[in-house]
Amino acid sequence: MPFEKGESGNLAGRPRGARNRATLLMQNLLADDAEAIGRKAIEMAIAGDLAAIRLCMDRLAPVRKDEPVAFELPPIEKPADIVAATASIVAAVAAGELTPSQAAEVSKVIDVHVRALESKGFDERLTKLENQRRQNELRR
Repeated sequence: MPFEKGESGNLAGRPRGARNRATLLMQNLLADDAEAIGRKAIEMAIAGDLAAIRLCMDRLAPVRKDEPVAFELPPIEKPADIVAATASIVAAVAAGELTPSQAAEVSKVIDVHVRALESKGFDERLTKLENQRRQNELRR
């Protein structure tokens, strides 16, 4: 008997978010000594242990994956405005204000925005046509 998508075959199964006994046991063991373990890792890092240094740095100052990008973009109010926006992105890359990967990410955001504008425009035109059709039918 097939099950519906998203429906479990075992209704008495493990609830979402439940953890197994081994995980709970390890969390309880570490919770008691977490402060001592942290202090020891810091002591080892201070003593020059590279693995401990890496561990401490990863926790204290994780690598930033995304940075805010500050540069001027012209307003994008209609799909035709994308030409000016992409020109400013190209100019920012050429001037060294943006890296090529940052430019690619900003371009993706612009693309999504333009698709949203196109969708909005299509919806407005469709609504207008439907209203005109209703008015014409009422006149008959």
